This record gives sequence, structure tokens and C-alpha cells, in this order.
Amino acid sequence: MSPLAAAISSPLRIVSLIPSATEIVAALGLADSLVGRSHECDYPLAVQQLPICTAPKFNPAGSSAQINDRVTDLLQSALSVYEVKTELLEQLQPTHILTQAQCDVCAVNLADVEQAVATLTHSHPQVISLQPDTLGDVWGDIQRVAEALQVSDRGQQLLANLQGRVQACQEKSQTLVKPTVACIEWTDPLMAAANWIPELVTLAGGTALFGSVGQHSPWLSWDALSSANPDVLIFMPCGFDLSRTKQEVLPLTDRQEWADLRSVQTGQVYFTDGNQYFNRPGPRLVDSLEILAEILHPEVFRFGYEETGWEQLSIAVQMY
Repeated sequence: MSPLAAAISSPLRIVSLIPSATEIVAALGLADSLVGRSHECDYPLAVQQLPICTAPKFNPAGSSAQINDRVTDLLQSALSVYEVKTELLEQLQPTHILTQAQCDVCAVNLADVEQAVATLTHSHPQVISLQPDTLGDVWGDIQRVAEALQVSDRGQQLLANLQGRVQACQEKSQTLVKPTVACIEWTDPLMAAANWIPELVTLAGGTALFGSVGQHSPWLSWDALSSANPDVLIFMPCGFDLSRTKQEVLPLTDRQEWADLRSVQTGQVYFTDGNQYFNRPGPRLVDSLEILAEILHPEVFRFGYEETGWEQLSIAVQMY
């Protein structure tokens, strides 16, 4: 049976248009009920076989600065950054569509989904929109999705497991010396990571220097970064894996401000897979917390994410 035929024959047909929601559905044991995904949904691996229901309206290749310029131009023109493939949704006949209203740059937004759904004639899906700004919001979204998909008990079990892992990190880190930490979500121009990231830094035993809990990520000047002079510098660009992040960080090492940073001089510079972790407000935010704990306190935490979720910049690279 083809994926499309299987989709139409399933009583619960879920289309997820944001990676974090896809991961929530899978963690609830409903991966087999997914019938469509966004172009960015890639975990768990099996979802990559699903029909792709969205596409970017900009070229995602190029440097951080080029991508930023393209997205900014679209937004200034009052255009959506992504498109929804309405004809494919019509064929898939979803019972539920998961989307988001948190960030117009990260994924297709609620307004675009509602517009697409209004044109459907063969189905009337329930639209579930997620808008998490804090870790608590993520927990709430998980339970809300579980209830909408009629697996409330599974949602409670999942949350108990995730929150137990968070508590374990928090308890171990409480008495540790807390280094100052700058988390960078974009490299050109510089942007600090906010929303749930300052919470994760605190839980992992650090002191976040930039960004406020529950607020959108702020732009960051090099003067501000230099003045704060963090003990630890962690790069976690939205949408970039380890290799791409390293590629984007290398040009920064030519700047005079780079060599003067305490974190550079002491070798406390790290880059992470910001695509799979940190920027996906779903179950793997707890993995992200554990990554931060490994980075900040390797003498206490060893979860095994090194080289897959994060790497330390070598002295040779730092002095590039």
C-alpha cells in the first residue's frame, strides 16, 4: 500500500507542520498515525518517508547573513516565509493538523494553515497550534496534544519521565559553581538565545547572560558580548547541524573581539546541533538540558552526547 493510500485509510490521520510537534506525536506512540510532515521534520527517521506538506519561499543555502537578508525581505514585504501545499492536504484528508504561532521565521504559521484548511472540501481537520515560550509551556503543549489525540494517559507518562530527568539535573547542579554563559542562536548578525534557553542554562548549573525567559531571542552586539565577557560561549544556531554551525563560527574567529573573550582564551567555546536540539520545543529539550550540563560540568554529568550533539572548539580553531 502506498503512503498516500495508507494515510487515507487510517482513522487518525495527523499532519505535523513543525518538527517539535512531530517529535511530540512520536513520543506519544502515535508515529504510525502521522500521514504528512513539514519539509523540516526529520526525526524520528521514519517520518522522512512521509509526504512533505510545506516548502520555504526562500533559498535556504548560503551564509547566515544571506539567509537573514532573504527572510527579512520576505517579512518586510508582508509575505509568508513558507507555503502550505494545499492540494496535498486535500489528498491526505487529515483529522488533525499541528502547527505553531510562536515564530514566523521558524516554520509555517497558524494564519497560513488556517487559510489552507479553509479551502479543503474532503476533510475538516482540527488545527492544534503550539506557542511555547517557556519550558512550562512545552509541558502544557505535550499534554494538550495528548488530550486532543485522545492519549491523555500517555501524555502524563511522558511528562513524568521528562520532568524526572530535568529534576535529576537540577538537583545535581544546585551546589556547583555556576559559570556565566552566552548562548548564541544566530551568528550573522549575532542573536542571543532566549525563550526556554535561559531556563535550561540555569537548570544545568550556569548563569545565562543574555535573553529573558519567555521572551523572543534578542539581537546582540559584539560590544555587549565583549563587555559581558562570558566564561562559556555556546553556539546553537537555529536550523544548523554540528558541521554547519562550525562552518558559520569560523569566520567569527577573525574578529579582534574574538581573541579578547575569556571563553576563547580558556578554551570554553562550544558548538552544538541547534537543529536537532535547543530550537525544537518538544521532548528533546530535555536532551538539550543534558547537553548543557555535560558542557558546563563534565566532572559531574556524562550523558554521551559529545560528538553527536555538541563539540568543543579546538584551540587551533579558536586561534584561526
